[in-house]
Amino acid sequence: MSERQKPIELTPELLLRAYGAGVFPMANSADSDEIFWVDPRVRGILPLNGFHMSRSLRKRLRKGDFEVTLDRDFLGVIDGCAEREETWINPMIRALFLSLHTAGHAHSIEVWQEDRLVGGLYGVRLGAAFFGESMFSRAPDMSKIALAYLVARLLKGRFRLLDTQFVTDHLASLGAHTVPRSKYHELLDQAISSPADFFAFDLATTGAEVAEFIAQRSVRS
Repeated sequence: MSERQKPIELTPELLLRAYGAGVFPMANSADSDEIFWVDPRVRGILPLNGFHMSRSLRKRLRKGDFEVTLDRDFLGVIDGCAEREETWINPMIRALFLSLHTAGHAHSIEVWQEDRLVGGLYGVRLGAAFFGESMFSRAPDMSKIALAYLVARLLKGRFRLLDTQFVTDHLASLGAHTVPRSKYHELLDQAISSPADFFAFDLATTGAEVAEFIAQRSVRS
């Protein structure tokens, strides 16, 4: 009789290898004590030169009544993303991503108003790929502002892939769409083997400058 196989230990290193292979973790609920791996038949991506900026979002960016930071409150962002009736962020995923963040592989973008965290997003960086995990808003347009700042950062740093995992109506309105699994893996292989600089973006860049920078890099239809 063969020995019972021990469960694989989930580590930040294993998580990075999983992203490099095109799979990502989820849990059935916040109370679940297990996670499972997902490799969808169709994958959501947001082309960096195809970010759809509405007039209202451009106006909001130019208004500048917010502050955007990088990695100031990673746990605050992941907990904000988990503040919903149904979430795949359980304690195991929370702890794993905190470890990835501590190691410099996971990042958060925070949006503040009067020192209150009102929106943000977080994800994983690997080569010239960024894997967006989740985003949230506690005030109108705040997650869109966080995403606009992320897109500008990735464009500035010569990233090649922004993975959104799935495509919601919200993400579709911003330019996300799906590609077949085979095409995604092709894009992924190219991205993770390419150099990129996540920190090339100036933290002092204003919302108006972000809007203009993205507009200059967008593909004209």
